[in-house]
Amino acid sequence: MLYQLYEAQRALMEPFAEFAQATAKLYANPLNGFGQLPFAQRTAATYDLMYRLGKDYEKPAFGIKTVNIPHDGVETEIAIHERVEIDKPFCELRRFKRFSDDAATLARLKGQPAVLIVAPLSGHYATLLRDTVRAMLQGHKVFITDWKNARLVPLADGDFHLDDYVNYVQEFIRHLQKQYGNCHVMSVCQPTVPVLAAVSLMASRGEQLPLSMTMMGGPIDARKSPTAVNNLATQRSHNWFESNVIYRVPPNFPGAGRKVYPGFLQHTGFVAMNPDRHAKSHWDYFKDLVKGDGRSAEAHRQFYDEYNAVLDMDASYYLETIETVFQKFKLVEGTWDVQNSQGKPERVRPQDITGCALLTVEGELDDISGSGQTRAAHDLCSGIDKASKQHYEVKGAGHYGIFSGRRWRDMVYPQVQEFIAAASKTSASAPRKSTKPSSKSAVAGKKPAQPAIKKRVTSKAR
Repeated sequence: MLYQLYEAQRALMEPFAEFAQATAKLYANPLNGFGQLPFAQRTAATYDLMYRLGKDYEKPAFGIKTVNIPHDGVETEIAIHERVEIDKPFCELRRFKRFSDDAATLARLKGQPAVLIVAPLSGHYATLLRDTVRAMLQGHKVFITDWKNARLVPLADGDFHLDDYVNYVQEFIRHLQKQYGNCHVMSVCQPTVPVLAAVSLMASRGEQLPLSMTMMGGPIDARKSPTAVNNLATQRSHNWFESNVIYRVPPNFPGAGRKVYPGFLQHTGFVAMNPDRHAKSHWDYFKDLVKGDGRSAEAHRQFYDEYNAVLDMDASYYLETIETVFQKFKLVEGTWDVQNSQGKPERVRPQDITGCALLTVEGELDDISGSGQTRAAHDLCSGIDKASKQHYEVKGAGHYGIFSGRRWRDMVYPQVQEFIAAASKTSASAPRKSTKPSSKSAVAGKKPAQPAIKKRVTSKAR
């Protein structure tokens, strides 16, 4: 019933939001009589803020059309074409393909490593990692998991479980390996756990592993330095979550009847964590409009267009994540069994991973994934040599600062780029041996053949 009430309220507010937007434009335009009235700018700012608070926020676009590629102190602008590489019921593997007509630039692009960025499925869309993608495109072939809003997925496609998430990641890794011979994996926040599980299962089966894993700000061991997010999960029972945050999608959506954790409830939780900060941000936006500070006002709009756009999560996936990661700590306890695509359970054993470099990144001021939670991956991955493990703490960075903004671009990305380059170089100079399957492993996957190198230079790069 709560979901239906929310949708009714949203439908009721929509015409008022549109009216507020039209009125704001009317008073903001100095070429008409209303724009010349006393306090016109203040009135326009008031209605603009009302519009922003009342409007519906749709999924944003990545909007990455070009990037600048640095080389020898010179930046070359190249075109980006975004397309869906694999379309699954609950996720799209999105590819950002780089184009250049310059033969030398094209040759450099083709020699750069392929990276799978696994975006979080925890409320916001994958576009939250737009800054991450844009930076990575400077030196890598980039793919990203673009998770779908569960309310748009028909019931006929079945439920989505945490096990399905793990299997999706494995499928995407194999896809990149088939295309390029190898790849690297980067996970941001929530997916650090299922990504580690996916690579662990591949290692136990003797499959070819990614050359490296970069894990950023994720709850590998949520018992360490618990945050408000962790405390909520441990203080409430599984039944409490099922009874209080799970609702069925209303009939006006393709996924009508599906049980989900609604996006609007998640957004309420996000705002409740820092209500004073958000109130101040909106007040500052109002003052910027009154002063005519268009740049600051636009920065506010861009941030909240992203922050206020949320998606529904399938109930099965959400409840299983709460139980597995935040209540029973199955990954670190060594008790996590994942059903593979054939429906057979397999034990997650991170200690089976060998020949795959590991980089963990944490923000000094992260209030979502506390200090030490991501670094815990080093102890779990005991089969990886110490020389192939790195940890980086980003001074002065909160949760979002490790993958977006100035600290990401100036501090974190150079570390990630250097780490991936070193892992690629090590693999090229010393080919990795196949991981031996454990006694509990499934059938080992076949190692993809190296793709043939075309002699003729084309006008596009992968």
